[in-house]
Amino acid sequence: MDDQQRLEKLRRWRLVLGQAAEQKLEGMAGGGSLLDEEGIAMDEALAAIYDQTPPWGEEDASPSGRRSAGLGSSAPKLTKWLGDVRTFFPSDIVSVIQGDAIERKGLKQLLFEPETLRQIKPDVRMVATLMSLRGRIPEQTKETARLLVKEVVDDIISRLRDQITRAVTGALNKRKHSPLPSFSGLDWKRTISRNLRHYDTNSGLLIPERFYFFDRAKRNREWTVILDIDQSGSMSESVIYASIIGSIFASLPSLDTRVVAFDTEIVDLSEQCAADPVDMLFGIQLGGGTDIHKSVVYCEQFITDPKKTLFILISDLYEGGNQSALIRRMEHMKQSGVSVLCLLALSDSGAPSYDAELAKRLSGMGIPSFACSPDRLAELVEGAIKGKDLKELAATLSPVKV
Repeated sequence: MDDQQRLEKLRRWRLVLGQAAEQKLEGMAGGGSLLDEEGIAMDEALAAIYDQTPPWGEEDASPSGRRSAGLGSSAPKLTKWLGDVRTFFPSDIVSVIQGDAIERKGLKQLLFEPETLRQIKPDVRMVATLMSLRGRIPEQTKETARLLVKEVVDDIISRLRDQITRAVTGALNKRKHSPLPSFSGLDWKRTISRNLRHYDTNSGLLIPERFYFFDRAKRNREWTVILDIDQSGSMSESVIYASIIGSIFASLPSLDTRVVAFDTEIVDLSEQCAADPVDMLFGIQLGGGTDIHKSVVYCEQFITDPKKTLFILISDLYEGGNQSALIRRMEHMKQSGVSVLCLLALSDSGAPSYDAELAKRLSGMGIPSFACSPDRLAELVEGAIKGKDLKELAATLSPVKV
């Protein structure tokens, strides 16, 4: 390793470890300063979050004013900090730093400032924060908050819509074994009226010369997909992804889509989901208790053809209601022919916290319980419609083994 590479490595460690390591690291570098002007600015941006500074909204406590100085109560100072973070770090790191700012330094209150919101890099975590604050966002900030949420919604839809549409359409087409249009799609009225001149008076039979079928997109919805979403606070990222994906399902004419959110109460978001997913997200109330059984009872009314129904429970399975009754209902649903599964998380955040005992009991009944990233959900839905074994499919999609 040459001297330049060694200095660069020490500089990175200096940014990671903070001012407390400055003297020792500079000694290892031969006594010179490790940080140039840009490095100092990066260091101060990180210090505002990761050093022992006062939370935002309190006065700065350090007499030195550098590296230990927080952002204080000044909205302009916060705006500058947000600009610095976006300048010095890649977008994925910006999202992490913003999230840490919310958890460590009280950024929530400062999100009420329109100027601050305009500087935020929108992501799923930030949307979850805005959802949790929806009742306290001032009127002058609401439109800015809505635009931020819309940017995230549009990004997720643009990433996932095509693959979900292809998966669902392809799965439904492959279920048709005959190359001819299906008998169930026959347009009787049009076929009879167009072939009346071919009526055979001797046999008393109408012998059609041509059959007419409904267009696939105009036929009755072929499958029902029910998303039953746990909106407790720990499921915030999953709630956002599931709701937006529900809006994609709702746009497909071949699916009858139902989106239900629950804590101890139930909110049916199906109409909002089809109309405006941004309004739908602001209709979700994160937090509260959990009554999964109650939500499953509500969703059962939408099951008209069990063998053409996919029921997806999105929950960490920490049941505050009647767990025994929940298990019985889930088992009955599975035995009736419904494709049933439980997503312990629908996110990119890794292994979730969940009730492992209940997950194992459901798995023992043939109901897989696993985590899934949003971009793998298309494979899951495609496999369910094709009639694949969901437990085998879950094993290929999830890092969480139940």
